[in-house]
Formats: sequence, C-alpha cells, structure tokens
Amino acid sequence: MSSVNNTNNINENKIKYIADYSEQILIVDDEQLHLHSLKELISQDGYKVQSANSGEKAIELLKSNKYGLLLLDLNMGDIGGNEVMAHITQNNINTTIIVVSGESSFEAAENALRFGAYDFIRKPYAIENLLNTVNNAMKKRQLEYENLRMHTKLQESEKLHRYIVNKSPDIVYMLDSKGLFTFMNKRIETLLGYSRHEIIGKHYTELVHEDDHQKAMHTFNERRTGKRASVNIELRLKSKNTGTSRCFETSLLPIEVNAMGVYNSGKINPGKFIGTYGIARDITERVEAEEIIRFQAYHDMLTRLPNRTLLKDRLNQAITYAKRNKRKLAVMFLDLDRFKVVNDTLGHIIGDQLLQAVSVRLKKCLREGDTLARIGGDEFTLLLPEVHGKKDSALIAQKIINALKKPFTIDAHEFYISTSIGIAHYPDDGISMDTLIKHADIAMYHVKGNGKDGYQFYTDDMNEIYNNHMSLENDMRRALENDQFKIHYQPQVNIETDEIFAMEALIRWEHPQRGIISPCDFISLAEETGLIQPIGEWVLKNACMELKRWRDAGLTTIRIAINLSSCQLSQRDIVTTIIDVLEENNIPGDMLEIEITENVLMKDIENAVIKLKQLSKHGIKIAIDDFGTGYSSLSYLKKLPIDTLKIDRSFIHDMQNSEEDSSIIKAIIAMAKGLNLNIISEGVETEEQLQQLREWRCKNMQGFLFSKPITDKAAIDLLKSSHLQGYKLASQNY
Repeated sequence: MSSVNNTNNINENKIKYIADYSEQILIVDDEQLHLHSLKELISQDGYKVQSANSGEKAIELLKSNKYGLLLLDLNMGDIGGNEVMAHITQNNINTTIIVVSGESSFEAAENALRFGAYDFIRKPYAIENLLNTVNNAMKKRQLEYENLRMHTKLQESEKLHRYIVNKSPDIVYMLDSKGLFTFMNKRIETLLGYSRHEIIGKHYTELVHEDDHQKAMHTFNERRTGKRASVNIELRLKSKNTGTSRCFETSLLPIEVNAMGVYNSGKINPGKFIGTYGIARDITERVEAEEIIRFQAYHDMLTRLPNRTLLKDRLNQAITYAKRNKRKLAVMFLDLDRFKVVNDTLGHIIGDQLLQAVSVRLKKCLREGDTLARIGGDEFTLLLPEVHGKKDSALIAQKIINALKKPFTIDAHEFYISTSIGIAHYPDDGISMDTLIKHADIAMYHVKGNGKDGYQFYTDDMNEIYNNHMSLENDMRRALENDQFKIHYQPQVNIETDEIFAMEALIRWEHPQRGIISPCDFISLAEETGLIQPIGEWVLKNACMELKRWRDAGLTTIRIAINLSSCQLSQRDIVTTIIDVLEENNIPGDMLEIEITENVLMKDIENAVIKLKQLSKHGIKIAIDDFGTGYSSLSYLKKLPIDTLKIDRSFIHDMQNSEEDSSIIKAIIAMAKGLNLNIISEGVETEEQLQQLREWRCKNMQGFLFSKPITDKAAIDLLKSSHLQGYKLASQNY
C-alpha cells in the first residue's frame, strides 16, 4: 500500500510542477536604478518581467503569482535574499533562482547553491554573461517541463516508461534486498563506461568509492520511504577507465542520489522489503563550479597565487605551530621597484604578463612549505614557516633578488625588474599576524628609502622613520587641496649681456607645522606614492599661467623651465597635457623648456626619445639637468632632440680645488659646443667661479650669485627691470 501512496505522491508532484510552470521572470533588488535597468535589459529578450524592490515584496508576489525564474539580490534592507530562498524552499515553490549580488564571500555563494540556486553571479557583471545564464536557465526549465509533461503522459505505458528512463540524463537503478543491481538504464554507459550487463547482478559497493561506503549504505541502498527517504545526497562513483580524469584531478564521478525503499504490496508477504529504487544525477559541473568559487575566494586570479585571505589563514596556523613548538618563522614583504612605470608606459596587459612572469620566478625560489601570496598590485608576501634565524631568510631574500636580475622579455619588450624586501621574524619582531606583516612592510619601506633593490630586517627604530614617512605622505595628499604648494623662480642669466633669458620654476611646500619643505625631502616620496603626477601637473599649469602674466606685461622674450620626473615622462598623455596647457595660455612652444635628468632618460630611453621628439616638434626646448652625474653617453645625446646641457652644481662647487672637476666642466663645455648645444652652469655662488667659467667661454649661468629662488611677485618685479645691475642681483632685496 505504501508503494502505491508513494507513486501517487510522485504523480501529484508532477501535476503540480506542470500547473506551476511559468516563463515569467521576477527581479528582486533594493537598488532602484539597478532594478529598473535590469528589468529593461531582460524585457528586451522577449521575457515577461516583474520587479520587487524588497524581499518582503518578493514573498508577497510569490504567494499570488507563478514565476519561472527569480533574479535575486542577497543584501536588502528588510528581508534578505537568503530569507526569500528559505521561503521558496519551505513552500515548495517551483521556480529557478539565479543570485545576482555584490556579496563576494565564498560562504554566500556556497549557501546560495545549497538553497538550490541555479547560479551565483557577482556584481558588477558582464551583461552578456548574465543574459546567457538567464537564457540557459529558462532553456533548462523548458526542457525539464517538456520531459516531465511527456513522462506524465506516457507513465502508464511500460514500454514508453523504459524508453524515457533509458534516455534520462540521470542514472536510474534498482537494487534487490541484498544490494545487487537488478536494473540499470543506459546512462551508466556514457557516464561511467560500464555496459549494463557488467553491472546487473553486482553489488552496489563495486561502483561506490571506498570512502563513501558508509554513507551509501543509508542512501544508495535506501530502505526508507516517503519523507524519510534519501534526497539529494552526494556520493562518488568509480569510472571504469580510472585513467580518464572526469573532474578536478580525479577519475571519480560526483553524483547526487535520490532513493527510496520498495516494499511488496501483494497479498503474499505484504510489506516485505524487496529492494531500492534510485536516481543518481551527475553533478560534475556543479562540483567544478563550487571548486572554482572556492579557488577564487582564496587565490589571486592573475597569478594563481594565494591571496591575502589564504595567506592570513596559513600565517595564523604557522604562528600557532611555532608557538607550540618554540620555533621561528619569517614574513617577507616584497614590492617590485618601478613596476608602475611599466604599467603607465605599456599598459596593464603587458603589466599583467610581467606580474605573471615574476610570479613564476619567485615560486622557483621557494622551499617546500613556504607560501607566496600576491597582496595586490605589485606587492607580494612570503611566509617562511621554518627558519633557524636571519641567515636562512637572508639566503632566500638574496636568492629572490638574484632571480629577478635577469631580464624579462614580453611582447618584444625587455624589462629589468628589481624588488625591495622587508623581513620580520617571529617572535623577535612580533607575535601576531598583523604585527609581523606591518613590521615587514615597514622594513620594505626602509629599503625603498635607501635606494631600493635589496632587503632589510625590521628593527624598532624603523617605526619612527615609517611613521614620519606615513605622516608626510598624508600631509602631502592634503597639501594640494589646501594650497600649500608654491612656485619660486630662479633666473638664468646671460653674463655677456647681463640679461635674464629664462626662469626655472622650483616647487616649494609651505607646511603649516614643518615650515618650508625642500623638494629634496618630498619629491621622491611623491614619485613613490604616485602623487608626483597631480603635483607635476599643478606646477606645469601654474608656471604657465605665471608666464602668461609676464607676457601680458610685455615680457615676451622670457622662457620658463620646468622639471619633469620619470613618473611624469612615463605618463601616456604627458605630451598632450603639456601642449594643452600651452594652448590654454596662448604660449608659443619655444617659450617652454623641459628639464630632465640623465637618470630619468635611462630608465626608459626608447619611450623618452619618442615623447621628447613629439614635444620638440612643437618647438619646446629640452634640457638635460644635472649633466655629468649620470651616464653622460654621446650615443643617447645623438638620439634625443636636446637643446641645452646644465652642468651639475657639484662640479661648480669644487672646480677651483679639484682638477678633476675642472677637467669635467671644460670637457662638457667642449662637448656642448661640438654638438651645437647651449650650456648652463648651475650653482654659481662666487665671483671667482663666474670669472673662471667666463674664461672657459660659458656665458649662461644660474645660482645664488645672481639670485636665490624668489616668489612670483618678486620675479615679475625683477623681470620688469630692463637689465641686471651686473651680476650683483643677489644683493637686491628680493
């Protein structure tokens, strides 16, 4: 009698599914703009769409309407998506759920799948992916509906019933009371590689993975019926060809089993257990999706390395182990030097490929048990769970530095990448995860501040340096907003005519507490943090606006000189930015001179040549600043559209006491004349220096002998004087 009741229940469920079938879609989201745009988007594909702006409204609509598909947000103000899914489950509502949420945790996705969600789509999403998922879900639903409708119509026919069973995408089987197979549909052949005659008469345990035998005894070999019968229980079946991988490095087939006991309903031995009827569904795709979600939650998808979450988990475990066993461990914080230049110059695609190549080399430096994680951007953290002391971690740090010294070749570009490494040890430098990571980070910044490309162990005195560093960085971020930067101007003088022919724009920071801060104390930090770009653009715009005021006052022959850093020169749009500023202020190109150092040039000579030639085509002058302190190679001087060489002040300062410096100055002057370039001597402070340079036929000079850098007001007053009073300009009260 019970088997008849069960059959009736199955029939009732089929009828209910057919009665509840609908192609209408309900979208649930408390973000009105997103709700409206998504409704418009789905409607364009021909679907009938309704919307609800809350979980409460969604439940209300579900009570009175039938929906084939539900697009559901998780986080809503009143009733969340989980409560809506719980309501659907509790009330056996026939609808397909696709979760569309900004929630990024693995737990949220796993919970949604356990509630029976068809898919989990993270915001922001690609529109094409969302529409494909919706269409696939509706097609799957349509297919299920058609299959069920056909099954209902033909269930009275044993021949047709067997046909449907054999065409089922699921494994359909029957066991006798001893657990031996008495029936198996053809699906076993395509899924596991067995023929049906190989299986009939065999015990079910020959198919079930050994580790799942205990679970299978109560599910695959189910004896219960009705609500107590097994529903959606996961097991693993063994493939016949164990050498063929079916999913995720295994030859096993993950299945979901629904089974119930079958009992004799006849007059003889009524109620006697005669076997098990079951359906096993292939859930390979779902398992793969769950594995992908789990992998994404704990790994960086670009490099496939562990991410911050997995690193912290392993670091906590390592600290616990080290504490229990009185061992040591090390944490390294790695930051690639000048990686931002690659990204800004060649784009993120090349930058991403370079990060992948760097990751491969770094992994080759690891020991078994070490964890390398990408924290973000060009930053990596390395956990060394077993070290005896600083010597061990120093060896690994040096191995990493050496590994990165070899050039990387990507898309016909050759790169030289170095890294700055900070190292902290447990328990000497901290006993908690956060403290160790922070101290390794501080040590890394110490390396950055001392020339990069090396490693440092954390020491307590680094904290003060780090705090000052962070304080200065935070203050600098506010300095632009609070108008704390000022431009001072230092004249460049032709001593043969006693006239000023140009002014160099020099930035100063008027800090409300620290007073005047020299560029030497903040420019390198600005480059490191990326703030040099907005600061450099501010200098360019304000200096050109000041030049326009001079020109409006009739001072049309004065040129202005502006320094350009490597970060600025690497900007893709730097040429356009400079030209636009000149045009806005109606300034001819030859009234602007761009000063760059040799080191800036050599960081990316090919890119520098292209951009400087573009600037030169607009008449803009190019000067090499601090000449003689860098590479001083004739080969690059020939490549570049250079107009001026500026002799570094260090040579001028010691030229009367150093034959070597005097020889260098005379050689630079001779080189400039041979290449038909202008020459300017920087840092001229004494009359003796002036007279000596005059003898060497250097007529253009700059330095305190003529004037210190002065304010914009003092600069225009000075320029309005028709001629300098000899070279005694410094004595004037500016």
